[in-house]
Amino acid sequence: MYAWSDDTSDWYGASGYAFGEAGKGSREEDARRAAAAGPRAYGAHHSPNPAIVDPRKRIRTGSKNPIVVAVDVTGSMASWPFEIFDRLPLLYNTLSQYREDLEICFAAIGDAGCDRWPLQVTEFAHGYDLEQQLNALYGEGGGGDAPESYGLFAWWVEHHVEAPDAKKPFLIVFGDAPMHRTIPKEQIVRLLGETAPEEGHSTWKGKLSSILSGSASEDFDALEAWKRVAERWDVWFLRRPTGRKGDEVDRQWASAIGEDRVFRIDDEQRAVDYAMGLVARSWGRFGDFQANMRARQEEAKVKSVADRIRSDGPRVLACPACGGKIPPDVYGRATCSFCGSTLEL
Repeated sequence: MYAWSDDTSDWYGASGYAFGEAGKGSREEDARRAAAAGPRAYGAHHSPNPAIVDPRKRIRTGSKNPIVVAVDVTGSMASWPFEIFDRLPLLYNTLSQYREDLEICFAAIGDAGCDRWPLQVTEFAHGYDLEQQLNALYGEGGGGDAPESYGLFAWWVEHHVEAPDAKKPFLIVFGDAPMHRTIPKEQIVRLLGETAPEEGHSTWKGKLSSILSGSASEDFDALEAWKRVAERWDVWFLRRPTGRKGDEVDRQWASAIGEDRVFRIDDEQRAVDYAMGLVARSWGRFGDFQANMRARQEEAKVKSVADRIRSDGPRVLACPACGGKIPPDVYGRATCSFCGSTLEL
């Protein structure tokens, strides 16, 4: 497993890598806490920790750069929380040097029609505190049919998550299935604890109030929920390498969040690298990300991931210093035309 320290001497790539000075003090504190806690381990789970992952809560972050990472944990994807836990220090330490106020929320998505824990969500957290948050998730491995309850998660993001200081932050979903087309009223009430807004105090208008008060029988459209979420969040569906390009899964997700936001993973062992690379390129630190990956992987894998992200990744890039927009066809080392900062794209 990766460690919380800055020591990269046991990375097995051909090149060396050193984390930058940004966030160094926080990394040292995280390493101290991790050392005091003993060796990292993802405990044997038979259930989640409900005190941490209850989806009825509402969460808020003051970070300008939060990220929500959601994982489908049905069927063969049940082990994915462990895979992310293994790489958690790598994920956080790499991205937090680019944006020091980074906070991450994790979610596990199942099937609300048959699973016992169809939606598990954590608070936003940073550094070593993420260890407990991610370890609280449980890969149930259920799912009763091909569609899963991604729509219920979209509802939760829309109505239970606040990030007032962030401008279209990242929301990354790892999955391999289509979604149920509707979000049943019963699931919203039972699993998310929703109740009809009080008269005169409703922040949700029209259909929400009528459905929860029982005066309407129809349920919510999951694709429309995702469209609304995608207006406020930089949403990406990272699809596990299954099925054919352009199949039902691709088409449905393209309809929900946009065709250019459906990103097919070639190598699921590099899933976290794809996610980090998408963020790093958008934040103008793609060169450092490649150096980081080169210290852990052979050159052919680095090139494969980098080429895919350049061809299918973010179309709108931003200068990390001033926020100025950078043309998506700019590669390699470049200079921001607004503030003169050096970019690594």
